[in-house]
Amino acid sequence: MSSANESGQRGGDGGPGGPPEQLALIREMVAEAKAKAPKAKPRTWRGAALAKELPVARVLVNKGVLHLDQLWDYAVPEELSEAARPGVRVRVRFGAGSHHVHGGRREGGGLIDGFIVERRAESDYNGALAALAHVVSPEAVLTPQLLALARAVADRYAGSLADVLQLALPPRNARAEAKPSPEPLPPPPAPDPGGWSRYGAGPGYLRALATGGAPRAVWTALPGPGWADELARTMAATLASGRGALAVLPDGRAASRVDTALTALLGEGRHALLTAESGPEKRYRQWLAVHRGSVRAVIGTRAAMFAPVRDLGLVAVWDDGDSSHSDDNAPFPHVREVLELRAVSEGCAFLAGSTSCTVEAAQLVESGWARPLVADRETVRAAAPRIRTVGDELLARDEAARVARLPTLAWETVREGLKTGPVLVQVPRRGYVPRLACERCRTPARCTVCAGPLEAPGERDLQCGWCGRPEPSWHCEECGSFRLRARVVGARRTAEELGRAFPAVPVRTSGRDHVLDEVPDRPALVVSTPGAEPVAAGAGYAAALLLDGWAMLGRPDLRAGEDALRRWLAAASLVRADGQVVVVAEPTLRPVQALVRWDPVGHAVRELAERAQLGFPPVSRMAAVAGRGDAVEAFLADAALPPDAEVLGPVPLPGRRGEPSPGERALVRVPPGSGAALAAALKAAQAARLARGVPAAEAVRIRIDPPDIG
Repeated sequence: MSSANESGQRGGDGGPGGPPEQLALIREMVAEAKAKAPKAKPRTWRGAALAKELPVARVLVNKGVLHLDQLWDYAVPEELSEAARPGVRVRVRFGAGSHHVHGGRREGGGLIDGFIVERRAESDYNGALAALAHVVSPEAVLTPQLLALARAVADRYAGSLADVLQLALPPRNARAEAKPSPEPLPPPPAPDPGGWSRYGAGPGYLRALATGGAPRAVWTALPGPGWADELARTMAATLASGRGALAVLPDGRAASRVDTALTALLGEGRHALLTAESGPEKRYRQWLAVHRGSVRAVIGTRAAMFAPVRDLGLVAVWDDGDSSHSDDNAPFPHVREVLELRAVSEGCAFLAGSTSCTVEAAQLVESGWARPLVADRETVRAAAPRIRTVGDELLARDEAARVARLPTLAWETVREGLKTGPVLVQVPRRGYVPRLACERCRTPARCTVCAGPLEAPGERDLQCGWCGRPEPSWHCEECGSFRLRARVVGARRTAEELGRAFPAVPVRTSGRDHVLDEVPDRPALVVSTPGAEPVAAGAGYAAALLLDGWAMLGRPDLRAGEDALRRWLAAASLVRADGQVVVVAEPTLRPVQALVRWDPVGHAVRELAERAQLGFPPVSRMAAVAGRGDAVEAFLADAALPPDAEVLGPVPLPGRRGEPSPGERALVRVPPGSGAALAAALKAAQAARLARGVPAAEAVRIRIDPPDIG
């Protein structure tokens, strides 16, 4: 600054330019110098006095690698002692060797983010400690409850604590943090049962929540739009007891419906909406309101499963079979499992709701961990639309089906439905590849050794998709047939065909690229992929067509039948009670029969019994290990797997069309009681490999309870 001032004074003594020009030049030179100058590094605190009380901070550094999944001790300078509280974000230096010690402090290493977990009087480490670089924020975002939950999730999924916290804690936004949160509102009155009066145990469940109870339930919702209001009433009842509530939805559209229902029930200011559409600043501001106790209820998508709700009284998940509930980032936790952990650790109520029922939810009921919340058969029949089926035999005889790929029954249903309102047409998205099944009775073809699905890669001989064993002499155990099928019945050009058949009716599409939220209550054809169906205003759709049933039922996945039924029920639930639904699939198949009877619970119970007999998840626990073939084999050889572990494979991973396989995958199966031991063994083996510095080409990927195992 002194040189700049001197230059300015000299420029003011003479010359026609005058002081303003010289000052502008000086400012430009100073700005340029600042831009070129390297940024100042945080202080090393060399020679600085340490905190008089608890001079050691135990820090969780933001390094997601498994062999560094531990807490690290740092010295706390006196100047940072007041701000360095447990739970706050800090910056520390990490990676300096023990020879970089000056004045009793370790120096060097790169700056990295972290969280203070606790303050201690002394360290277990005998060497010199590095000092905290600085405290990023005084907000204690990592609470003891959240830390315990993150550790439990990391252990269950063989991941690192830092990776879980990356999912649990949103990025900091300074502007949002500087704004105060509003004062909390008093508890609202307990709501009326509303739609819960249609369920036998529904009013009792609400009363238990309103009086401070912690009931656990699996809720099979009736068709129609009422589920959003019913879920909102469970949250309102929990708030009436003075506790908090959390509901996790599969997507922003579903979260918005519950948000609207809860706002209509209780008004503004009582809950927060945590979705990706909110933007970083608004989302962090909402998250802070929950963290500070200003808001006691949260509605959100997947990341909201970690929301720090005060005095949590209820955790709820809607449509737990949706793939959106499984995180795509390591360690790949599932919302349902995380909320189960929270229900146990925090002693709160649990609710898993859907118009369908997953096998995992059925297992919760069968084990006694949760109770069923279902309506009686008369109520179900009154609320559900009429379901009609079209099988392969009718399609083969139907001239309209051969020409236009739609049976006559479908045309008639569309024509009648368009007289009173919109008609929904569900067509599976591209990429549904059917697995092999008996041509005569449609029983899936399975391996005689491990019961995995059979496949014929490149139209070669049959082999198992799990263990890789060849199956040269397959025959159907149900009917004895030796013939297989893998063809898809249905239409790919559905929208064009319907548009030509009904030229005066508008055709709207909803899919991955453009998803509609709602369509008006007037005649229209709405062609949608599964999961993207918009809601029809008013009473709902007049009719629905569920096409290409084999494309969904024949997918090479253990959950193909369960997932097809779930998607069919979700679409049929949007149809009026006096409407009609036509499903194009073999009528004798179990998921189709469950749809006709509207019996998702019965289907889930039968699936659970079959999986128990064959040793499939969730009756067993599984882990997938993927990578280069020799790397997978070496990893499994080094891992101290539980004695009851069964290794299936490895087998080649399917590559993209025209590309070679990206590697191989092995499945490790254990009984339910050995799940924790399996996760610990795989985590220890992975940490040991990373500590040895395994080349990237030999890396393996671990996923506990993979959603798709074939």
